[in-house]
Amino acid sequence: MRKLGLIGGMSWISTRMYYEQLNRRIQKARGTEHSAPLLIESLDFAQPRRFVRETSWQELADFVAPSAKRLEQAGATAILIAANSVHRVYDDIQAAVDIPVIHVADEIADRVNADDSGVAALLGARHVMTGNFYRDRLTEHGLQLIEPEEEVVAEIDEIIDTELMLGKATKDSMRDMKTIITNLERRGAEAIILGSTELEMIVDVDANIMPIYDSTAIHCEAGAEWILGG
Repeated sequence: MRKLGLIGGMSWISTRMYYEQLNRRIQKARGTEHSAPLLIESLDFAQPRRFVRETSWQELADFVAPSAKRLEQAGATAILIAANSVHRVYDDIQAAVDIPVIHVADEIADRVNADDSGVAALLGARHVMTGNFYRDRLTEHGLQLIEPEEEVVAEIDEIIDTELMLGKATKDSMRDMKTIITNLERRGAEAIILGSTELEMIVDVDANIMPIYDSTAIHCEAGAEWILGG
């Protein structure tokens, strides 16, 4: 099996999800005695969080890209960034290494297109829901996306920032997400993309009429396929 690098710590909740899902997929593929060969660099979230809030993208790139270099030097053959927002500086991170950095939005788009799921609504942190870096990556693959409403953007961003990144999943937030998804369906959404690692904590992927595409699950599946040589 090939060794995979994981840039984590943004948040540590997200990194835990990636670690668990990658290992479960390898175990399912190879048997219960196996686990995923991983190199993990868990960064201190305070720094990238500040850079994202201040839209200091070059500082974010300068902070995260060396992590990718260190993982490559340690023997990683490909890298996952365990944070959707940090894909804002994906190009800088990919340019820093000679191994592939698997882009989460590419994997999501491939899955949605394969299912022919129609018009999608992207949910996540503010910069993911509104930023061209993520939306354009999806639409370049032919996806149609509903324009986000500011009220919804603000509500989801606050839930992620004040609850989910701390490992909290409240019933109020679960109800709020159900309402948001229902309203999006009324606006014409035929699929939902969870563009935040932690949203899976408050959205039941299997309990909705519309297909729900969880970025974490899809990204981890791509990572596991790489490990297995797929």
